[in-house]
Amino acid sequence: MEQRIVNGVQASSISGVEWIKSGRSNQSGNCVEVARLPGGGVAFRNSRHPEGPALVYTQAEMTAFVEGAKDGDFDAFTV
Repeated sequence: MEQRIVNGVQASSISGVEWIKSGRSNQSGNCVEVARLPGGGVAFRNSRHPEGPALVYTQAEMTAFVEGAKDGDFDAFTV
């Protein structure tokens, strides 16, 4: 049976994925980790709490977010 992965699922229960952390993560571990899910979705988790909940997005949602970040739409959140 295929694993059902939805928003808020315990990240440590998502099996068969590779979690990737940004190379810009600092020594305190203040970063998120991202994993590609079967079926094309993407999951995010807090790198300091890898057993905690995961946020799950579709590929279209991820594309919109990344393109917005490239365009500077979220720059105000980094100050």
